[in-house]
Amino acid sequence: MDEQIVLDEKNMITMKLLHYFITEKNYNPIILQGVDNEIWLENLDEDCKVIRIVSNYIHNDEQFDFDVFKTKRILKKIKKKTFSFRLNVMSIFLSMGDNITEDINADPNLMCINVKDEKDISKSKIIKEIFPDLSDKLKYSEEGVELFMKITGDINKHNKEDATRLEKVFKSKVPYITYFLIAVNCIFYFVPLILGQYQYVIDTLCVHGPSIRAGQYYRLLTGIVLHGSLMHLFFNCYSLYVIGSQIESFLGKFKYLIIYIFAGLTGSLLSITMSGGVASVGASGAIFGLMGALLYFGYYYRVYLGNVVKSQILPLIVLNLLFGFFAEGIDNAAHIGGLIGGIIITMALGVKDKSSTFEKVNGWIIAFIFLAFLSYMGIVMAGR
Repeated sequence: MDEQIVLDEKNMITMKLLHYFITEKNYNPIILQGVDNEIWLENLDEDCKVIRIVSNYIHNDEQFDFDVFKTKRILKKIKKKTFSFRLNVMSIFLSMGDNITEDINADPNLMCINVKDEKDISKSKIIKEIFPDLSDKLKYSEEGVELFMKITGDINKHNKEDATRLEKVFKSKVPYITYFLIAVNCIFYFVPLILGQYQYVIDTLCVHGPSIRAGQYYRLLTGIVLHGSLMHLFFNCYSLYVIGSQIESFLGKFKYLIIYIFAGLTGSLLSITMSGGVASVGASGAIFGLMGALLYFGYYYRVYLGNVVKSQILPLIVLNLLFGFFAEGIDNAAHIGGLIGGIIITMALGVKDKSSTFEKVNGWIIAFIFLAFLSYMGIVMAGR
């Protein structure tokens, strides 16, 4: 009985399609509850985001209409989870009857392919346009059980490699850079306090627009290691530990440090642009940059982190920004500048195995333009 299942033509087509989409196109299975006799695959980097392989027997127009309704309902859920505004799907039907009279491709976002045998795949205009190599990739020298073993072996190998890559990304690592940054913040608070030089250090190193425009550019960065009170220091160090350790683990130590410094710089520049001559201190601009980096990273891994982005990361950013708008004594301009800077510089540095060279080059161009614009507005224009 097992060998008959393996050699069944419909099952073999299914296995071949899975082999192609998983190993050649890096689609990943979508786990859906209550969906039988269907395989859903996603790759949000492809032109066709979702693939359905349907073995249910679709007998007439009513059954097909219900299938379309069900597909749209599931796509809505996937959109919410993955923060996707548009999702198209290709449904490959392996058991569609001849009684269907309506146009199965009336909706361009719901592409339908009727496949009774492998020849139908090579004849499909839609498949030729989107996956022109699919027909050739379904040709194997192996047959029967040998082919089944090859396909399952390749898929298992690919899945193990994917699991290994994900483990490297999400595996917890010791956040040495985060510890170092927390230590620097603490040193710049407690040492001057003990030596009785606290106010002098604040006055000399804080972010202060007129002083920076007079040539003391170092203040753009030294101000982010200073804090106005013990509670200010504690809150920022705690936020840095929670958020920074995640970014350091996900993106690596070098990228993390670059993001922190760049976001701190853009936060300081927007601060002196908007605040006039009011002095500012604190690491919160850089920390908001780390939130932006986490948001950008979460977008690329939204299949795995979609619920976390929606329920934790976005609310954290929005609530902190709203608090900054309504509370006194908070430099929200630094928060916004750091947030935008963090997103842009993360785009430039890229997310490993996800970002393309094109995206990273664009990120560096945007980062340079954004930094130049803030420098001009904060140092040149604000001084006039």
